[in-house]
Amino acid sequence: MATSCENIDQLKKSLQGILEISDNRVKVLNERRLRESLIDDLILTAVFSPHEETKQSARWIIRRAAAALGILSSSIQSLYEAMGRKEVSGFTVPAINIRTLTYDVAQAVLRAAQKGNVGPVIFEIARSEIDYTIQRPEEYACAVIAAAIKVGYSGPLFLQGDHFQVNAKKFATDPNKEVQGVKNLIWEAIEAGFYNIDIDTSTLVDLSKPSVKEQQRTNYTLAAELTTMIRDLEPEGITISVGGEIGEVGGKNSTVEELQAFMQGYMEDLRKGGENLKGISKISVQTGTTHGGVPLPDGTIAKVKLDFDTLEKLSQVAQTEYGLSGTVQHGASTLPGEAFDKFPSTGTAEIHLATGFQNMIYDSQHFPSTLRDQIYRYIKTDLIKEKKDTDTEEQFIYKTRKKGFGPFKKELWHLPKETLEAVGKELEDQFTFLFSKLNVTNTADIIRTYIKPVDVPLKVHEALKT
Repeated sequence: MATSCENIDQLKKSLQGILEISDNRVKVLNERRLRESLIDDLILTAVFSPHEETKQSARWIIRRAAAALGILSSSIQSLYEAMGRKEVSGFTVPAINIRTLTYDVAQAVLRAAQKGNVGPVIFEIARSEIDYTIQRPEEYACAVIAAAIKVGYSGPLFLQGDHFQVNAKKFATDPNKEVQGVKNLIWEAIEAGFYNIDIDTSTLVDLSKPSVKEQQRTNYTLAAELTTMIRDLEPEGITISVGGEIGEVGGKNSTVEELQAFMQGYMEDLRKGGENLKGISKISVQTGTTHGGVPLPDGTIAKVKLDFDTLEKLSQVAQTEYGLSGTVQHGASTLPGEAFDKFPSTGTAEIHLATGFQNMIYDSQHFPSTLRDQIYRYIKTDLIKEKKDTDTEEQFIYKTRKKGFGPFKKELWHLPKETLEAVGKELEDQFTFLFSKLNVTNTADIIRTYIKPVDVPLKVHEALKT
């Protein structure tokens, strides 16, 4: 059974005959033993060790061992540029948010990808999710990277900061503090190997302004400022893929005029310093979805009327006029299965999927009812202030249960092996289905053609030097 190393000495001892540390690199001596057992111990140490130096050392070992096996965190920029030039098309890249059991869920994603010869798949986490799931960027990155080692994957891994969002209420109170919070998170994420960042300043769009450009002004100005910062921080040899957003998910549907106003203002601001900085590679729009779906009084999800015509029109303009890969669809994981093959046909570049997988975990027949009841009791007591007067209990639990993942992270990660395997198999089947619908099966050659991974140096942790 996998265990977390208690201290540095125990961690070093666990590596003997399997991994060897030399300067800033790790040499893999026994890949079979690494995959079969050691990686399980390393990721538990990286997530749960009470000693910071032991935790940080385990994270460094995971990242460098992965690099030795050809598993490298990468930017999807080159592929998206090719999509903007219309050299490649016909598929929609899935971007998967993992809110719990990150190590096991990432394995399910990668198994499905290997089985379907899938190329582009993005692993992402949003600013809000980082807080309530208690997963900082480096921990999340290490869990995904460790999963890649576990399943024998080799090649680029796409880690993405999703909705690195400016909170409108906090911005109204103290704009400098709120923007600095996003900047700090971007810095932290890049250090952790996130070479794909979605900037979300669409929360600051002001529809009360008389012209569309004025409505979008704060949005595009801040997006340009954050893009400039990202370009200053990106490692040598890597162009980080940056995304922008013109319409807040759950709000009114986006228009071509809004896209054009944003892009014109954004590019003007980005070039004010006289530098020819690379801009965004994709644009998120609103077409009728809501994050997590809309729960009905009985806890089921309301059907969504998604505007595919608008999505297609916006994608065409994004590509033709601005060379972007296309549009990005958010809040789609709870859509009916038959809807997903429409995204490739409308030129949607990327689709973000989250709540549907959360629902599968909670509602699985293999998920222990005792733990689910414990989490629900926590929600109904500790989070009761979040319940609206109009919410039924079922609606309240559905909307809030994502916040049970952080406080119960240890219990979830330490579920019995057979439980994790059974839930993982259900998720793997769903990923396989979605990959087929999004037409990313048999696209691995496209990644090999357009993505050239770069090994970014990572200084060895001090505790491992002696």
